[in-house]
Amino acid sequence: MNAHTTDQKIALITGANKGIGRAATERFAVLGMTVLIGARDARRGAEAAAALRAAGGDAHAVTVDVTDPATVQAAAKQVEEEFGHLDVLINNAGITGSGQVSPEDAHDQVPSSVDLDMVRAVFETNVFGVIAVTNAMLPLLRRSPAPRIVNVSSAAGSLTLASDPAGPLAALLPSAAYTPSKAALNALTVQYANELRKDGFLVNAADPGYVDTEINNHNGYLTPAQGAAVVVRLATLGTEGPTGGFFSEDGPMPW
Repeated sequence: MNAHTTDQKIALITGANKGIGRAATERFAVLGMTVLIGARDARRGAEAAAALRAAGGDAHAVTVDVTDPATVQAAAKQVEEEFGHLDVLINNAGITGSGQVSPEDAHDQVPSSVDLDMVRAVFETNVFGVIAVTNAMLPLLRRSPAPRIVNVSSAAGSLTLASDPAGPLAALLPSAAYTPSKAALNALTVQYANELRKDGFLVNAADPGYVDTEINNHNGYLTPAQGAAVVVRLATLGTEGPTGGFFSEDGPMPW
């Protein structure tokens, strides 16, 4: 282990070289945490870490493709060897499956005509990847006095909102890939929270809102920093904070 002391808070964020993930890393750095920037592309991760260091943060790149077990295990080994523990895990990496189109225009997700391979690919990243990364990092999180896991979800994952024909998601096309993947992620969040509650973990799902990022071809109206606010808040909850919940910056979201 290097010179990092065990009381130095360490946060790992997947998909952190851009968008909401990157905005979260910037906020964690301001809070004095050591930030581990998870990225599939080693060069982009290194560039994001260098930019954060240039701004005064303690940042390091970690190459991790959440769909590749070898890189997930290598990332856990790197964190173990360089830092010895982990306090915060943000499962932020996610894909829509539709390329850069807004959810309103994702015709390829319509259930009756969806390509099953696309559904598999979306779940591989948005659900199975979260299980892979979380389980690889759990031994390191168990060494933290206050472990926090935040899964970056979406209002689209709310069955309550999605099933309301007059609700706020009524403009979205029906989706058999992205939307169900986020509902599954919410369900998974509750199950991890239930298992880890007795160990002092707080595990929650975050809805960042409609953020201007590549994932929606920059159609969102919130800045990445605004979207990251709820993620950071859930990652820094005190011991009496909630677990097994789904929250936006405005408060609890309906399941």
